[in-house]
Amino acid sequence: MNRIVTSISLSLDGFFEGPDHDIDWHTVDEEVHQHFNDYFRTMGGFVEGRVTYELMEEFWPTADQDPANEGPMAEFAGIWRDVPKFVFSRTLESVGPNATLLHEVDPEQVRGLRDAASGDLAVGGADLLESFRRADLIDEYRIYVHPVILGRGRRFFRDAEERQMLRLVETRTFGNGVAMLRYETVRA
Repeated sequence: MNRIVTSISLSLDGFFEGPDHDIDWHTVDEEVHQHFNDYFRTMGGFVEGRVTYELMEEFWPTADQDPANEGPMAEFAGIWRDVPKFVFSRTLESVGPNATLLHEVDPEQVRGLRDAASGDLAVGGADLLESFRRADLIDEYRIYVHPVILGRGRRFFRDAEERQMLRLVETRTFGNGVAMLRYETVRA
């Protein structure tokens, strides 16, 4: 059965972006980027909020046309174009090729998308992910801890009304010090 997974890069102190919405502290070298490519290539779809979609759509569709972007970066451009996208937005009126626009997070509709996909769905975007988490739609968390302490910024996990138990199923340390922690959601 397909799963709904999230992959998020965090600082050691739990921020996913710096105080000015910056992510230039991410230490994504060729090894880490190739790992992402190998993983995202298997996805049945990218599920994103408006902000994440617009940021990704601004750069990745043509990133492989720039000679400065080679290797895993150029490779990801093709993955981005090929993998279907489901974009949740109340304000967008249209989305680009290979993308479907959805306006509300309906858990039954999301489960239908998951079940119909050719592989797992990767959900991205902090606000959308929070909606998915509250609706108990996240099956797996892939947390990439970067070797940096930001001190301030936007925390990834918000206050929750209920405790969510997770089971660690995999760890991996990359040569640049990034550590991946992969957790499955534990359900009764």
